Amino acid sequence: MKILATADIGNSTTEVCLAEENEAGKIRFLSSASVYTTGLKGTVSNVAGILAALDKAIALADITSNTQPNTWPIDHIRINEAAPVIGGAAMETLTQTAVTESSMLGHNPKTPAGTGTGYGITISIENLHKAIPGHPYIAVISDKTDYETAASLLNQADTKSNINITGAIIQADEAVLVYNRLNRKFPIIDEVRNIHKINENTEAAIETAPPGRAVSMLSSPYGIATMLKLTPEETINITPIAKSLIGARSAVVIKTPSNKTTSTTNNAPAKKIGKIIIKGDKTIGADFANGAKAVSEAIKRAGRITDISGEAGTNIGDMLTKAVESMAALTTSPSSNPSINSSIPPSTGPSDNSETSKPQIRDLFPVDTFAPVAIAGGMADETSLEKAIAVAAMVTAGRLPMEAIAKELVAKTGIYTTIAGNEPAMAALGALTTPGAGLPLAMMDLGGGSTDAAILDGSGKIESVSLAGAGELVTMIIQSHLGLTSRKMAENIKRYPAAKVESMFHIRLETGETIYYEEGIDPRFLGSVVLLSPEGLIRIDNGDNGYANEHPMEKIVSARQDAKRDVFVQNALRAIDKLSKFASIQKPLSHVLLVGGSAEDFEIPSMISTALAEIGLTCGRGNIRGKEGPRNAVATGLVMAYAGEEDV
Repeated sequence: MKILATADIGNSTTEVCLAEENEAGKIRFLSSASVYTTGLKGTVSNVAGILAALDKAIALADITSNTQPNTWPIDHIRINEAAPVIGGAAMETLTQTAVTESSMLGHNPKTPAGTGTGYGITISIENLHKAIPGHPYIAVISDKTDYETAASLLNQADTKSNINITGAIIQADEAVLVYNRLNRKFPIIDEVRNIHKINENTEAAIETAPPGRAVSMLSSPYGIATMLKLTPEETINITPIAKSLIGARSAVVIKTPSNKTTSTTNNAPAKKIGKIIIKGDKTIGADFANGAKAVSEAIKRAGRITDISGEAGTNIGDMLTKAVESMAALTTSPSSNPSINSSIPPSTGPSDNSETSKPQIRDLFPVDTFAPVAIAGGMADETSLEKAIAVAAMVTAGRLPMEAIAKELVAKTGIYTTIAGNEPAMAALGALTTPGAGLPLAMMDLGGGSTDAAILDGSGKIESVSLAGAGELVTMIIQSHLGLTSRKMAENIKRYPAAKVESMFHIRLETGETIYYEEGIDPRFLGSVVLLSPEGLIRIDNGDNGYANEHPMEKIVSARQDAKRDVFVQNALRAIDKLSKFASIQKPLSHVLLVGGSAEDFEIPSMISTALAEIGLTCGRGNIRGKEGPRNAVATGLVMAYAGEEDV
């Protein structure tokens, strides 16, 4: 009897499989396990994760050493040969909305009071006694004045001094408390953290919309121009403020003299996202200023890509340089010298060692999205959602870093270790163990850093392609689009469906379905948008900022689904397009199986299946060995490849 262990090191998880080979050479699968990948993929730090996963698999298989006690009950370890991939990501806005020398301030509080609009000259509540009767005023109330005192002073100014107060701006979250104590009602805006930016004797306009509606005057540059009597030039400058207030329940805009700018934004120009040069069957340049679609078309026209470089001093140039340097550090480390790896048997699978000396960028994937950009002069760190491009890059090198991992495994365990089979090819073999699957078969491995695809035809020939962009890019896009400081929250939004807690005993799902709770819901969730995780409800907030319900449920769902379609569906179509050009299939493709961690997602497989159905392909989630679901495809494929080699 011989025990074989296989390991697949991914960007996010490391998966292993244990199998038993009997005297007749027959293979029997014993167990499998997975852990989070330790360290950067392609480094010796991965060994700790491999050993942890093997410990779990050994415990599940309930096997012990056949030789000496306290030794590993494994005779042979095989790890995937695939060149390590470093998935890089960059994001930059195409246009910069930073109104330096701003003549405007804008704000969108979430707890206003009253409805309607108000225009007037700003005046501190302590100076109301200096106001001129008959002139319109907007009272400014800092947190030094409590709500009861503020309401009393406003009532006195209105009834005794005949001061025309058309609205109020409060630093604290006390608009409703003040409003309820007023004799004459007018709109009140609160939560103005940077109230010190508001100078007295400046023109101001405020607006609060009725429930269920959004402001109309102050979300339009021409509405602001009407209320504050702006010139055409000033109207153009106020456009970013108006855009930031679209959809807001309430708003305040204050006109400040241009020679007394309150902007806190650096006047230095923003770094451009830049241009790239794509070297492939054709050498083509692409400018990100033209958008992600234009860049994608250029990448497609280049054919089989050998390298991509970025413009120096730009966002994309810096990103690509950093990714290449990171990979170069791996391939030039002392442990990558073949002369010290003599204890490692040669690879038994296909190899590509021609490029071990220089890492190269083999794919780049851009996505049009949105990113929040700080508005200079804002009173509460407001942002405007601007068009942006998210980018993922794939950097590949030779197999030498994997040899360093194999050498470390030998040193730690004393077990015979080989490097065999590239990831897409092994995943295709593993996917073939799905009940009902047949040849020719196409497989897509949806991971964290890359999307790998392969076609396996009836003759045993495998063609594969690895594409940049997968789960990590989706998380980054969600985080940027929703303006989240917490990456963990963005990851949770990607993983779980959303709902709105509408009472203490029921929630409304994003599908419109209602779920009732007999024991009641935690009162802290009331009115909040939550996520339905297996461990319970997760309230959506913004990490360090701590706010909740910043976005309605519909926007959160839309951002999540758009990100998944833009990355996974587009990559699936790219993979089919590339493989159809590079692979020679003897009969029409009939099976497309989805494997990998992202294939476990609750909506990604159906999105891809729908898109591929439109081009006549049947697609579904794989079920490795009829029991693993979409997981463990590569590790299982390594066992399958070993069995095939032994038969020969």
